[in-house]
Amino acid sequence: MAKENQSLTTEFILKGFTDHPELKPLLFLVFLAIYLITTVGNLGLVALIFRERHLHTPMYILLGNLALMDFCCSSAITPKMLQNLFSKDRMISLYECMAQFYFLCLAETADCFLLAAMAYDRCVAICKPLQYHTMMSKKLCVQMTTGAYIASNLHSVIHVGLLLRLTFCRSSQIDHFFCDILPLYRLSCTDPYINELMIYIFSMPIQIITIATVLISYVYILFTVFKIKSREGRGKALSTCASHFLSVSIFYICLLMYIRPFEEGDKDIPVAIFYTIVIPLLNPFIYSLRNKEVINVLKKIMRTYNILKQA
Repeated sequence: MAKENQSLTTEFILKGFTDHPELKPLLFLVFLAIYLITTVGNLGLVALIFRERHLHTPMYILLGNLALMDFCCSSAITPKMLQNLFSKDRMISLYECMAQFYFLCLAETADCFLLAAMAYDRCVAICKPLQYHTMMSKKLCVQMTTGAYIASNLHSVIHVGLLLRLTFCRSSQIDHFFCDILPLYRLSCTDPYINELMIYIFSMPIQIITIATVLISYVYILFTVFKIKSREGRGKALSTCASHFLSVSIFYICLLMYIRPFEEGDKDIPVAIFYTIVIPLLNPFIYSLRNKEVINVLKKIMRTYNILKQA
C-alpha cells in the first residue's frame, strides 16, 4: 500500500475535456492556432514596446508586462494540453504538475496587480493630467511592476510549497486539463485545511485589494468625466480607458466565476478554457486595435519592411 501511495504522489493522469477521439484532431488544430496567435500577438506587442522609445511610458510598460504574463499563462497550459490530446497515458509527473501550477499562479496573480496598476495609471491620466508625470513617473511604474512580480512569485511559491506537503492516494486522475489547486485537493489523503486557509489569507486579500483599486479608480474617472462639459471631451476621456475597462471586466468576471466553490465534475472547465487560453489571445487585440500609437508604429514598421524588400 505504501508503495502504491508513493507512485501516486509522483505521477498523475490529466483527464482533459473530451473522451471523443474523433474530436481530438479538430481540437488540436484549433488550440494550436490559438496558441500560435497568442504567442505572436503578445510577444509581438512586447517587442514593439521594447523597440520604440516613445512607447517607453508607464502605460505601455505596464501593457508590455501584461502581454508577457499572458504569454506565460498560455505557455504554462497549452503545450501540455496539445500533447495530451494525442497521448495514450496523458501522464504528468508531480514536479511537472507543480511547475505548471507555479507559472499559471504567477501569471494570473501578476495580471491582477498589473491591471490594478493600469487602472491607477488611467485614473491619474484623466483626473490629474497636469500632475501625471509626477504622480505616475517611470520610477514609480518600475517599482509597481517589480513589486507585482515579487508578490506574485511569493504567492505562487507559498501555494506550491503547501501542495508538496500533501500526499495523494485517492486517485491518480486529475479531473481537469491542467494541474489546478482545487482538483488536487480532491485527490489528497492529507487534510488540505492549511492549504485552504492560505487561500483565504493570501489569495482573497489580493483579489479584494486589486478589485477595490480598479473600482475606486473608475469611480474617480466617471466623476471626472461627468464634470467635462463638452461631449467631445467626455468621449475622448472615456476612449483612453475603454480598452483597459473591457480587458479588466472580462478578466475579473471569468476569475470570479472560476474561483467560486464548485462541485466535483467538469463544470469549471469551460470557464477555465476562457480564463487561461482565450483571454491571453484577446488582450493583444483589445489593446492594439483601438490604440492609434500602436497602429502607427505597426504601419511605420510595415512601410520600412516594404522599402527594404523593394530595395
